[in-house]
Amino acid sequence: DPALVPRGKKPKDGLVTVRMMLPFTVQCASCSTFLYRGRKFNSKKEAMGGPNGKYLGIQRFRFYIKCTACSRPVTFLTDPQNADYEMESGGTRNYEVYKDKAKTEENFEKDQEQEEKDDPMKGLENRVLESKREMEDLDNLEEIKAMNMRHVQLMSKAKGKGVGFGDEAKAVLMAREAQKQQEQQLVDQEDLNEHGLTENEEALVKGIKFGQKSGSGIPAIKIRRLNDDDEKMVEERRRKEAAMLEKQQADLLGRTKKTTVVPIIKAKRRR
Repeated sequence: DPALVPRGKKPKDGLVTVRMMLPFTVQCASCSTFLYRGRKFNSKKEAMGGPNGKYLGIQRFRFYIKCTACSRPVTFLTDPQNADYEMESGGTRNYEVYKDKAKTEENFEKDQEQEEKDDPMKGLENRVLESKREMEDLDNLEEIKAMNMRHVQLMSKAKGKGVGFGDEAKAVLMAREAQKQQEQQLVDQEDLNEHGLTENEEALVKGIKFGQKSGSGIPAIKIRRLNDDDEKMVEERRRKEAAMLEKQQADLLGRTKKTTVVPIIKAKRRR
């Protein structure tokens, strides 16, 4: 029966006692005692009034606690805009690194977006780098999947032979060592010549006949391998082109300096 339920009393001065944990570390302004985050207090809660009492229709609250050393009142407010709490009086909030990190990352992303809007080429470079990074991550993931599949196959073979868990690990290690030895043997067998080719590759290159067939009436195209002298000639030609370009720029700069600009002077009329 609702009539038998006793009527509740209104809290004194609008304050409600709330058992809560401190949401952040506070240093008392009087005795410099630290009140650490997560410490439990019997706080007093009241609804905040005034023009800042609500944010987008969400009521803000004020909490009162006392310093454990000097009993100085410390107050802090709820901050629905940032989903956090705001220090009001009685102490100072400790520095929190993760907040600055999140803010710095947000500012960096905004600057990067603005830079991409101003410079389309920069945005294209960023997209290319991002796609390259994604491809590398996918390659690494595929490699890890292949390695895990190989381990599963080896373990299934070991289980079929009635081998224990420790022997399975040994089998995996032995298979890795065997694979490394095979790869090393292949590398040792393939002796490279001065051109960085094996004997089979060198024979294949020599056996290729470039150009047209004989009797077709069209002269065959001669193809030869570049040596050190050819590389020196190419380098010398590039150096000459760079010197010529510098000379042209210097001549152009000298012409612009010779041209004189006649200043325009406005004569004042006498009244």
